[in-house]
Amino acid sequence: MAAVNPAGEEETGPLRLQFDRTVKLAFCGSSISSDGGLLLHRELDDALGLTDAAADLIADPRVGKNGRHHLCGLLRQSLFSRLAGYEDVNDADRLRRDPVMRQLVGGRAVKRGAASASAMGRFETSMLTPPENLAILADLPGRWIDAVHDRQPPKVVTLDMDSSESPVHGDQEGSARNGHFQSKCLHPLFVFNQFGDLERCALRPGNVHSAHGWEDVLNPVLARYSAKARPSVTRRRFRADAAFAIPALFDLLEAEGWDYAIRIKGNSKLHDRISWLTKRGPGRPPHHVVRRYTSFHYRAKSWSKARRVVAKVEFHPGELFPRIGFIVTNRSLPNERVLSFYNDRGTAEQHIKEGKYALKWTRLSCMRFEANAVRLQLHALAYNLANFLRTLATLEAIETWSLTSLRERLVKTGVRLVRHARYAVFQLAEAALPREVFAGVLGLINSLRGPPQTATSA
Repeated sequence: MAAVNPAGEEETGPLRLQFDRTVKLAFCGSSISSDGGLLLHRELDDALGLTDAAADLIADPRVGKNGRHHLCGLLRQSLFSRLAGYEDVNDADRLRRDPVMRQLVGGRAVKRGAASASAMGRFETSMLTPPENLAILADLPGRWIDAVHDRQPPKVVTLDMDSSESPVHGDQEGSARNGHFQSKCLHPLFVFNQFGDLERCALRPGNVHSAHGWEDVLNPVLARYSAKARPSVTRRRFRADAAFAIPALFDLLEAEGWDYAIRIKGNSKLHDRISWLTKRGPGRPPHHVVRRYTSFHYRAKSWSKARRVVAKVEFHPGELFPRIGFIVTNRSLPNERVLSFYNDRGTAEQHIKEGKYALKWTRLSCMRFEANAVRLQLHALAYNLANFLRTLATLEAIETWSLTSLRERLVKTGVRLVRHARYAVFQLAEAALPREVFAGVLGLINSLRGPPQTATSA
């Protein structure tokens, strides 16, 4: 590999192109970056006080005063690297000279460079893996969401719980063959709210049931939205698929005052209750889908009481048998609206896909289970910061963009650093997004800041 000088340019000088000899290629890595849009994420982070508050909670196991990089700077470098598409520490040696990354990290990194790959590896696999730090990381997504809700209190909260797979291609600790996903994987569990924010997640071995450990993940979230903790919330709703049709979960949600709609598997007794609804009408079948609904009260042996069950029967053209689904709920809505409310949980699956494709949070390549659990939590924090920007500070022109589009068209904005005595000027390319978009986003971010604090006399 060619030698690189501290300014980021090859010592052999610029390259020439044969098709046009007037064109030269100069490699000025310390003054040019492809990730100019991250400056907006850092501004949002500062407005909400996210990484500063997180660094105050995480215990720093280092002793002495010779640490070159502050813990807050290491956390920022870890999160913003993921936002830009660098999902592990392999690119840290190059990013440490990136002008945008150095400015995002702040402190001594602005002049001396950000952390190296080895320093970032120690941060993620050693500093954050003790049980007390891992527990704090698991709480941080909820704390960050609370910081947003303190500024914009919601009146309605809807939670969606679902599991997913993180395929592995080695012998990572905890990985196992999962029959449902038909792959060797780890098996994380997620809870999202209706805004797409990730409330809490947990990494689990690959061969556990989809609902394994649901209490440890869900209970802290329910506590944060209790009437005492969040009095502004007047409606609390919960959705999940058939893997979470657990009697203890029904009892908990009812005791905490949550409305719920949870799919349950069919059995012979349930099918007997709707047998009259599964008969086709006389004549030729129509060329469109025919849907029928009914509801009734049903009590399984393991349930503490009878509960309302909504059934949907669908006749599809060209199919001999109808499609049947059952939803257990404590809502008093009409049957069609209960099913519509439940079907909206598909957005949770979309949020998981965005995390997989935009943030690469399935990239869990460490051998130790604790290290991969840390990586998942760091991906969750990066995901939330990206989603906060989308839901809180995007203009109408880009508010429907996916996280992948925001990364490719906003984050990946070319920028050139021109440093003066007092200021650092980042000259951004205007080909993808004009100045008006950046100005509008910055205006929305500044509206989230609290009123300036005035000095009080002693």
